[in-house]
Amino acid sequence: MCVSMLSPTKRSVAKVFEDNGKSFDIVVNLAAQTKYGCSDEVYKEGVQKLSLQCAKEAANRHAKKYVELSTGQVYMPDKKASSEDAKMSPWTGIAKYKLQLEGELPHVEGLNYVVLRPAIVYGIGDRAGIMPRLIVAAVYRQLQEKMKLLWTTDLKMNTVHVNDVCLAIWHLIQHGEQGHAYNIVDKSDTTQGSISELVCRIFDIKHDYFGTVISNFARLNMAEIVDDSNDKHFTPWTEACNQDGLQYTPLSPYLHQELLYNKHLNMDGQKLESTGFQLTRPLLTKELLREMLADYVSTGLFPKSLAPSPR
Repeated sequence: MCVSMLSPTKRSVAKVFEDNGKSFDIVVNLAAQTKYGCSDEVYKEGVQKLSLQCAKEAANRHAKKYVELSTGQVYMPDKKASSEDAKMSPWTGIAKYKLQLEGELPHVEGLNYVVLRPAIVYGIGDRAGIMPRLIVAAVYRQLQEKMKLLWTTDLKMNTVHVNDVCLAIWHLIQHGEQGHAYNIVDKSDTTQGSISELVCRIFDIKHDYFGTVISNFARLNMAEIVDDSNDKHFTPWTEACNQDGLQYTPLSPYLHQELLYNKHLNMDGQKLESTGFQLTRPLLTKELLREMLADYVSTGLFPKSLAPSPR
């Protein structure tokens, strides 16, 4: 459920910047509503207005560098990899208001800023990137069923590890050009097929695709189909959590329909690389996904009964 945030007043944002009278040389804005499927009002308050107020406050306090974390979902969803000057056509609510915010940053007087646009971010702590697909795969192993997905194997779903996102932020603080946007994406050329192949190998299950024709028919009644699918996944997930005594977990198998349309996320990261940046985890691997699962199991947030066997 999406909850509207209180309007970010100048005073409430200013309090975040207060540190015993000291000023900040560097400001990185990661504050935003990140849940999918919220209303325009929620995103306007929790993405656009909040981030704009943070940018203004950073400028008022003469921050030397401001980094805004945006999203690769601002681009036209095309099979061709999008560079930073590609056509914009945001296809999620978050991306719509991130792009509007990007358009306002040049008008903030005195703001020395750069924008970082990541692909799907995964790694330890991931909740909404690849983690829901891992949970769904765990559920299908529990059900002893084949996992079937909409569309086809070649739907682009480019990825980047969270460690590389953090390193890119620091790199741009030192090397980013004022007012420029930079993509951050790994070398995997990740697709729905390559992600599904990895998660199914981890849980030793099979998968298949409905294909374009059937998926296009499904799109006519997408909300009901997505609800039915999520309901199917929720029941065994909840049962496993209860069985293992998990009274609370932030994890969920829920996949919002915004992320289930035939929308390619295909990005070109050459501009960032041209500044000297190097990825430390250039490829999405089974081992990196297992690392995510192991961390959640060890912290008691993923039911051990659904965890894959070690290999």
